[in-house]
Amino acid sequence: MSIEDLLKNIDRQLVTQIAFFVFAFITVGGALYLLFTRNVLYAAYSLLVTLLGVAGLYVFAGADFLAVSQIMIYVGGILILMIFGIMLTNKKKEQQKSDQLNKILVSHHNRFWVVLVAGALFLGFLKVIFEANFHIIGKNMHEGTTVKKIGVELMTNYVFAFEIIGLLLLAALIGAAYIAKKEKI
Repeated sequence: MSIEDLLKNIDRQLVTQIAFFVFAFITVGGALYLLFTRNVLYAAYSLLVTLLGVAGLYVFAGADFLAVSQIMIYVGGILILMIFGIMLTNKKKEQQKSDQLNKILVSHHNRFWVVLVAGALFLGFLKVIFEANFHIIGKNMHEGTTVKKIGVELMTNYVFAFEIIGLLLLAALIGAAYIAKKEKI
């Protein structure tokens, strides 16, 4: 049996479902590791895996622009900036005494309220999901790209908001550079 015959016999919907569950597992697994790790650098790397998994899920949802934006903005910009920030920051005196690098040191370990709030949020979101009326189920999705439509809308109807966001990001960049500047001795 040749590879071409094998590819003809593979059910495309089954492969799509397997790929979806792989990306969902990557996303949830990265998020769970992020929650339970105490190493800050490992947490940043697990956030990287989680954000890449979310980008893969955006592809399955037909949101190609959001998937590329997720990778370019969050993974390519913000997360790399966070990793550089973690690696380049000066350690405080309390952390220098610790023999374990990049650990989060807290003075209390009260997890009751955290579990209570997380459980309440989880149940609330679960209720919203089960009560939602999804109209798209069973309908054919649009197979085309959304990039052209979003670009036209940004440069016509939403150009003022687009420019204001650009100015705000520039101000944040200048502020971050000013704060990160080392003081002269």
